[in-house]
Amino acid sequence: METQPNGLGSCQPATLPPSGAKRVVIAVNPRAGRQSSSERASHLAELLRQNHLDVRICHDLAEIAELANRWQADGELRALVGIGGDGTAAELTNRTNPRTPLTFLACGTANILSKHVGLCHRPQRLCETILAGRVVQLDAGRVGERLFLSMFGCGFDAEVVQRMHRLRSLLGGYHISYLSYLKPIWQSLRSYDYPEIHIQRDDGARPFRENSVVDAKWAFVFNLPRYGWGVPLVPQAVPDDGLLDLCALAHGSCWAVARYAVSAQLGRLGKLPDCRIDRGGRFRITADRPVSYQLDGDPGGVLPVEVEVLPRRLTLLVPRSYSAASVGRSDRECL
Repeated sequence: METQPNGLGSCQPATLPPSGAKRVVIAVNPRAGRQSSSERASHLAELLRQNHLDVRICHDLAEIAELANRWQADGELRALVGIGGDGTAAELTNRTNPRTPLTFLACGTANILSKHVGLCHRPQRLCETILAGRVVQLDAGRVGERLFLSMFGCGFDAEVVQRMHRLRSLLGGYHISYLSYLKPIWQSLRSYDYPEIHIQRDDGARPFRENSVVDAKWAFVFNLPRYGWGVPLVPQAVPDDGLLDLCALAHGSCWAVARYAVSAQLGRLGKLPDCRIDRGGRFRITADRPVSYQLDGDPGGVLPVEVEVLPRRLTLLVPRSYSAASVGRSDRECL
């Protein structure tokens, strides 16, 4: 076993996939992102078969999970490939065992996880990763029984996600882009009333101390440092440190949303006096009335919730050449 920097904040063992594992499951989400992913799935499958791997393309989540978990337990699974975006990545993680080797062909809208670890939308590049990549383990967050990989959000952005989900459902699950969010954002700016949110951090010794309450109008808990369009809201977040990063915003109004958005784009959000940054393994988040939350850009439910980290829950197959220097370059080189 070799040990090398993983580009994610610390040095952890980096292992190669088992040489005898020849099975690959390709999970296709036909509704992910802006275009159909079936053609890319077929191209990837052809490339892998040319390299003597046994490939199965599946669309049914129950079948995908059953095959991946069984073949992983038998030592036969080289990779479970998700073709889609962050929602696809989270769904596959939720349905598979912790040691299942996952990797992704980025076909979603934001692709936050794929961008962070240097995975891209090109079948040829992903084929190379499956053949000669390395395995790392990253943290995941959990709310109830549901895992998230990138972020939890409650307040204004969760309201936008809820509206986007309803609009997409009404129109038959069409493919979305960043422009698709303009109408839900405008509607939320006009009508959302920013109820008070209360956040408590579990410090281990005295869990959820009453004097540790933070009040906010809008809050995030991050595992990865970036938000939807690639802006690093919490640049210090590291997805293999066993902690989650809180970003709590104290004010709620159209003006406040604009100020926070501009500050985030300029990399100055954490320097605002009304922005609280914290770090911990578990947070309790409540509100005086029902407030929506989202997980990795998909609707989650309503507060109250407890958000906790699951250290090294995600087993991920990444390019072997991946290093800290590659973080942020994948947007230009692949995506």
